[in-house]
Amino acid sequence: MTRKKKGKSNKGIPNLTNTILSILKKDRNQSYNYKQIAAKLDVNDASSRNQIIKKLHDLHGKKEIEEVERGKYKAIFTAEYHIGTLDLSGKGTGYIISEDFDEDVFIASNNINKALHGDEVEFYVYKRRKQGRMEGEITKVLKREKSEYVGVIQLHSNYAFVIADSNKMYKDIFIPINKTFKAEDGDKVLVKLEDWPENADSPYGKVIQVLGKPGDHNTEIHSILAEYGLPYEFPHEVEDFANKIDTSIKAEDITNRRDMRKDLTFTIDPKDAKDFDDALSYKVLENGLYEIGIHIADVSHYVQEGTVLDEEAYQRGTSIYLVDRVVPMLPEVLSNNACSLRPHEEKLTFSAVFHINDKTEIKNQWFGRTVTYSDARFAYEEAQCIIESKSNIIPPEVSLTGKEYKTSPEIMEAILKMNELAKIMRKKRMSAGAISFDKVEVKFDLDEHANPVGVFFKSSKDANKLIEEFMLLANKKVSEYVGKQSVKKTFIYRVHDEPDESKLANLQSIVSKFGYKLNFKDKKTTTASLNYLLQDVVGKKEQNLVDTLTIRSMSKAEYTTQNIGHYGLAFDYYSHFTSPIRRYPDVMAHRLLQLYLDGGKSANEAVYEEKCQHSSSMENLATKAERDSIKYMQIKFMQDHKDEPFTGVISGVTDWGIYIEIIENKCEGMVSVRDMKDDHYAFDQQQYAMVGRNTKMMYQLGDEVIVKVKNADLVKKHLDFILIGKNNEQS
Repeated sequence: MTRKKKGKSNKGIPNLTNTILSILKKDRNQSYNYKQIAAKLDVNDASSRNQIIKKLHDLHGKKEIEEVERGKYKAIFTAEYHIGTLDLSGKGTGYIISEDFDEDVFIASNNINKALHGDEVEFYVYKRRKQGRMEGEITKVLKREKSEYVGVIQLHSNYAFVIADSNKMYKDIFIPINKTFKAEDGDKVLVKLEDWPENADSPYGKVIQVLGKPGDHNTEIHSILAEYGLPYEFPHEVEDFANKIDTSIKAEDITNRRDMRKDLTFTIDPKDAKDFDDALSYKVLENGLYEIGIHIADVSHYVQEGTVLDEEAYQRGTSIYLVDRVVPMLPEVLSNNACSLRPHEEKLTFSAVFHINDKTEIKNQWFGRTVTYSDARFAYEEAQCIIESKSNIIPPEVSLTGKEYKTSPEIMEAILKMNELAKIMRKKRMSAGAISFDKVEVKFDLDEHANPVGVFFKSSKDANKLIEEFMLLANKKVSEYVGKQSVKKTFIYRVHDEPDESKLANLQSIVSKFGYKLNFKDKKTTTASLNYLLQDVVGKKEQNLVDTLTIRSMSKAEYTTQNIGHYGLAFDYYSHFTSPIRRYPDVMAHRLLQLYLDGGKSANEAVYEEKCQHSSSMENLATKAERDSIKYMQIKFMQDHKDEPFTGVISGVTDWGIYIEIIENKCEGMVSVRDMKDDHYAFDQQQYAMVGRNTKMMYQLGDEVIVKVKNADLVKKHLDFILIGKNNEQS
């Protein structure tokens, strides 16, 4: 709303009807006369007052407001009030997601009423519909989703403003000069919202941390964490507590555990892994069965409930894997030492041990605390070499040491047999309706200053899938053991609901542009056609786009005490048990499993459901931070390639431009419609295309185009391209 200057005015007050209704509806119990409304509008001239008086009479005549006493009015509420979550766009408009409606409710910018992105709000819906959509107005902010924002401070003589990095924050934040925390002009800061006065155009806040200079590497990485309220260091008292833990293994620890130190045991992890929280053991039994143990670091032995260490781990919920660093859930003394199953060291573990035949049928299972000894550590590349060559010789090009060496024939035999079993288990899982998500992961080669000097893609091979299948087996069987008890026991399940039909329909409409067809007749045909789609796109230009869209069409996996199964894995029971160093739900699963193995009563469901919700929330924030760090590093990489032409695939089309993903490095940027100057282009929603008015030139989702970098903004994490044209060499 435009603020009117005091004094004489003959101009009409813009949007007066909605403004008056908004004032009256904001406080249902308060009545207003024309003078009070004029004061709210900051006008006091005769013309403005007359307009307000006339509009009040009009609204009263239309029965939209009522006169509760002479000259004092209140809104008439014919609408039912609802509660939902605001999802803001960068343009200041938004949508409310509410369980009361099947579709999202559009909120115009003048009806946001000081709500911010992610806030839980009260709102009502207009009876009318504009452009076929439901439209509403926010009447009250019930709960702020966040109160801290990262941005750049602009200092003035008596005050300051912070311009938030997030395009979801549509207002600059006003900072009194005595609350700038000694920040210098242009610094990147973390600011906390304190108030949003009734007549103020901007929220008020205070600077609580100076992060550094925009564009500086550490500043930007810390800014990503700060934006989501995530830590990057441990409080002193937590580090001190962890460092004082006695991590030695005592005789009584071994006495109370199954001793598996003589069983052939090894780990397979990424070559740059610092912590190893899972190991496999292998033994051929006299009856011809294979005893395979999945051994997990016994984090709950060291992280005791009620300690500052446990509280910190719970609050973090998960480790965060940024491009250039890991922000661990547990201090290093545990994550990289005591709880890490390092080679040639005895460790306290929690294990799932299975007797399996050649058909991968489980003939016996055992769960409990163990003590183990890892005979060897392999990188995925080394294990893959053994699988492919069927040899125990590890050549220097894949060796962790850079030198050729021989592993034992027994370990080679174990890896080869377990790979056979893993393939059978995977085939069974896929036949049962599991969906094969092998999305390409973008990785960076970094120099000593954490600058990206190259991009490569991480793919999943047999060695990765070997580990995956046995971890899935442990997670599934632990979950089944608790879930199938005769008396219901509280447990932490990892659930994944069936996909939403409308999202699947949207996926079909998009992939059809590439010539793919999906069959959603029933659950079996749906999973089969999704798997065929994911197989068909492997190696094609549209693979990353289709993989991403397919994942987005799925429901989100989450933690809960209420088991509904896991759709994507086709499991009726599934939990997270195998990564307690980096996931707090796994620590809770260990504690609960041990409680029930000891014959204990069911834990309090309400308490654990709240912990599940917190864990899901922290996982979501960590995922966002990880994505932001990849985006940041992609932009940093592209800064050094501004004059180079790149071939890309159109990955999105909107009315403001087209999004393009570069094929060779998966960096995504945008070509603004304003920069497409060879014609006047308009968005064609039906064809997912930008179409030229005169030339009829069409840029459609999936088209290959040639682009150059126009601007690479590290601070806003935004990549702008200039469109050179279509790729004439595309097949």
